[in-house]
Parts: sequence; structure tokens; C-alpha cells
Amino acid sequence: MKILITGANGMVGKNIRESLEQAGGHTLITPGRTELDLQNKAAVEAFMLQHQPNLVIHCAGRVGGIQANMAHPVEFLVENLDMGRNVIMAAHGAGVPKLLNMASSCMYPAQAQSPLAEDLILAGALEPTNEGYAIAKIVSTRLCEYITRTHADRQYKTMVPCNLYGRHDKFDPKHSHLIPAIIHKVWQAKVNGEPTVEIWGDGTARREFMYAGDVADAVMHAIGHFDAMPVVVNIGLGDDHTVNDYYATVARVMGWQGTFVHDLSKPVGMKRKMVDVSRQTAWGWKPAHSLEEGLKKTIEFYLEKVSA
Repeated sequence: MKILITGANGMVGKNIRESLEQAGGHTLITPGRTELDLQNKAAVEAFMLQHQPNLVIHCAGRVGGIQANMAHPVEFLVENLDMGRNVIMAAHGAGVPKLLNMASSCMYPAQAQSPLAEDLILAGALEPTNEGYAIAKIVSTRLCEYITRTHADRQYKTMVPCNLYGRHDKFDPKHSHLIPAIIHKVWQAKVNGEPTVEIWGDGTARREFMYAGDVADAVMHAIGHFDAMPVVVNIGLGDDHTVNDYYATVARVMGWQGTFVHDLSKPVGMKRKMVDVSRQTAWGWKPAHSLEEGLKKTIEFYLEKVSA
């Protein structure tokens, strides 16, 4: 197939791209920002008509952790909304038969009980710290559902991954999510001989983090089993850990033996967020990496970047 990947230079996109390149047999179209501005509606439409892909994998987006989402809510809403609408509608207008939309588990209501089933989307108020990003992702997800429902020759489907980490992640704490931020903080403490590392909140909030190589494998499964894929499907572990657990595991893998201190004045987001993997299991896919296996590969990648 001819496959267009948006966001092919981001963490998720790069992992998907690597998996597809290793598998072979497909022509990949992977425009960067300088080649295609996804916020430019006319440019996206022209690009889609020019290349006529058989499948679009939409990974592009403005992403970041709690700090970034709280500091830039307008940008997280508008940029992701524009990118999602432009890509999906341009694909639809160009007659692209299949589209795989990568969404986020932040679309689920803040007060919903875990595990979070797909039918809970729009069933309650969102987590305030990343509401703008979540709204944009919900719009893209619903748009794909509407197109699939009303056009028999379109299969526009959405994966809702749990939190991700892995190779090609962002490790700067100003822009990173929890796991890469922990890796960076613990490594800095180790090399600088610092005895403590700070944790926001009391560390008891629970999160589900999956290695990004596994979501790339889920995309490979989707390419081979697209007809059987649900229109919206969670991709996750069906298991979670506390924030304190993640800090402790990173410290153990890195060999840092200091102590952790908690800043109870900082925001922590939802108390628990774990996706329901019933549809994923019925579809016939499951992740391969344990937390420690995924962390080892991610830390190796981080240390390669640090040494470079």
C-alpha cells in the first residue's frame, strides 16, 4: 500500500515508520513540517490529491505534559483541532478509503471509573489540565465515526492508546510526559550526585504507560486486520502503576540510590486512568513489553542522545 503518515517525526510516528520500514512492502509518504503545514487546509488538500494514499495514519499533533497543557491551552486546542480536521477531511475529499486516527486516553471523563471503556467518551466533564487537547481529539474521533457511518466505501477508525513512552520521546521536562521526565530527572540526579529527586503530588496517582514500540505493533496489526478493527478501540495494558512506582523502577534500572521528596502543592491530574482492553483483546492483539523491558530500551535511547 501507499501509506501517508502525518507526524512521522514525532515519537509515535517514528516508531510506526520504523516498524513499517522493517516489514517492507509499502510505499511510505512522511512529510515533515517544512514540506507540509497540516494547519494549512488548502495545502493538505492539495498534498492528499497529489499523492493519493491508500491509507492515512494520522499521528501528528501538539503534545506535552501537564505543564505545557496548562501553559498553552489555546494552542493545544486550536492546533490539534485544525490538524485533525484538515487531514481527515482532505483524505475524505480525495477518496482515501482507509484512515487510522491516533487519539488519546485523555478524551475520557475525569471522574469516570477505570477501566475506561470506549463508550465513556463524552459521558462526563474532562480533566481540566488537558481539556483543550482532549476536546480536539474527541472532535477528530467523532468525525471519523461519522464518515465511516455515512459512507460505505470509507473505513476511518481510531486507536485510543493509553499513555506512551519510548524511543524518540521528548525528555525535556518543560515538554515531556511523565516517564521521559522521570528518566531525565533521575539521570541528572545520578550524574550530579544529587541525593533527592522531587515528585509532584504524593505519588499515589495511578497511570498506565505502554512502550511506544507496542503501539507501532498494534498499527501493524491494524493494517493486516483493518476490516475487523472496531471503529474506536483502546490500545493499552489493562494494568497500571503509581507515579511512585514509575520513579522507583526508573531509579532501579538506572542504578540511582537516592530518595524521593514530594511537592504536595503541584497538580497531579486524574487520580487514576487505565483503559479497558476488552475490544483490543477480542480484536486479537496484546502488547509485548513489560514495564522494565520498555524502560530499559527507552533509557538506552536517552543515554545515546545524552552522549551524542
